[in-house]
Amino acid sequence: MEKRQTKRAGVRKPTRKLTERQTQARARQLRESRSLTKEERRARGSTRSDVSKRQTHTGGVRITSLIVDELGKALATVLKFDGPADVLMSRFFRLNHKLGSRDRSIIAEAIFFTLRHLSTITWQMKPAVPVRAPKLTAMVALSRIYGREALSDSIVGPDAPALDNILRSKPENATPFVQSELPYWLYERLLNQFGDEAVTLFESMKEGAPLDLRVNLLKAKREEVLAELAEHGVEAVPTPMSPDGVRLLSKPALTSWPLYKDGKIDVQDEGSQLIARLVQPKRGEMVCDFCAGAGGKTLALGALMRSTGRLYAFDVNEKRLAGMTPRMRRAGLSNVHPIAIKSERDQRVKRLTGKFDRVLVDAPCSGTGTLRRNPDLRWRMRLEELDRINAIQANVLDSAARLVKAGGRLVYATCSLLREENQAVVERFLAEHPEFDIMNAVDVLDKQGVTLPECAKAHAPYFVMAPHESGTDGFFGAILVKKAV
Repeated sequence: MEKRQTKRAGVRKPTRKLTERQTQARARQLRESRSLTKEERRARGSTRSDVSKRQTHTGGVRITSLIVDELGKALATVLKFDGPADVLMSRFFRLNHKLGSRDRSIIAEAIFFTLRHLSTITWQMKPAVPVRAPKLTAMVALSRIYGREALSDSIVGPDAPALDNILRSKPENATPFVQSELPYWLYERLLNQFGDEAVTLFESMKEGAPLDLRVNLLKAKREEVLAELAEHGVEAVPTPMSPDGVRLLSKPALTSWPLYKDGKIDVQDEGSQLIARLVQPKRGEMVCDFCAGAGGKTLALGALMRSTGRLYAFDVNEKRLAGMTPRMRRAGLSNVHPIAIKSERDQRVKRLTGKFDRVLVDAPCSGTGTLRRNPDLRWRMRLEELDRINAIQANVLDSAARLVKAGGRLVYATCSLLREENQAVVERFLAEHPEFDIMNAVDVLDKQGVTLPECAKAHAPYFVMAPHESGTDGFFGAILVKKAV
């Protein structure tokens, strides 16, 4: 019998001793993972979610009782909507050591499918309620993804009659509201706003989003990145609008690539890349990202500035702002100055009144433009939150406007599809601030070699991206110029 290893307090008994090289690799991976944004963590994890490629010799995906049971447990937690789904999922997988990579892939895919199709699943299951019958919900979701035949009788057991009865109700027979897979308040607003296009929009919001990369112009050219990806057998194409974008046709673990580690690429949706182009910062200027968050747009602005001038990154969330530092180093940027502020009225902000050539306000919003990536958000967001968010948007825009010098540019942006967070905010601001005029966003982008589709040009002078029109996340932008004295 092999000698048992002594278990030290607070440390799990190791199954094998790591070599020094393996220990260093583990430590390096841990440091790197801590510097990733939520979007980048999801991109890394998404390599495990392509379940269609994990097939058995019979040609179909093999669903085990373990997958059904653990998916049920995961849904019991996620469907309470006590927090962001990706955070709850990460915690679930971290505490669940018996699941292999294949099982995790299938479970993660099924969770996101359930969140994207919760309305029709709930309609099919009535009078049962998904959160109160999570295991049955798990079997419904798996059946809709892979077919009922993927679940053997031994796995379904006594739930077979209920499951078969549920699956007889076809989602296409539900009402248009149920088929929209949205809460009623959001369904109603988007229907009124988009009219005949709303149905197409709703369908696009049920899909997963593509994985877009932004090429760091300080370190590489797009053609070089595409060539290197092709050499490694990774299918990728240039993004149709952004001059710096690359769209991957699969979702590999890109954060382990030399391209990523060397700072040549970053994860950023094409629409988000174009927001930085609305700011159009120039070398040597004073530029401010007023709501910098984790710094995705800040890094894009820094690259456009060629790491010259001064780029201030303000945010009230000090923890998120701190995550920007390793990303700045990786990108090779030396002109970025992250500053945590207490509020938009912070004294450090006031001291810079009238100093900036360009100011970006990537305002807090409902996030309705990101529902393809964050499907749980549609169920966690409440109508009463809109009034609170609108007040914040108005205050932030008003405060940021004070920073702009005469002749300077102020860009207001959101990742929302709702007019009341977008055009309505800008119209109210212009009515209260006659010292600002609006520029045509389509013309500004066109001069940078960005050609928008005709459907997007129709929204001029505003910049509007929507999943059903542009294939990007939903974005809004308005370019406001302070009149010269």
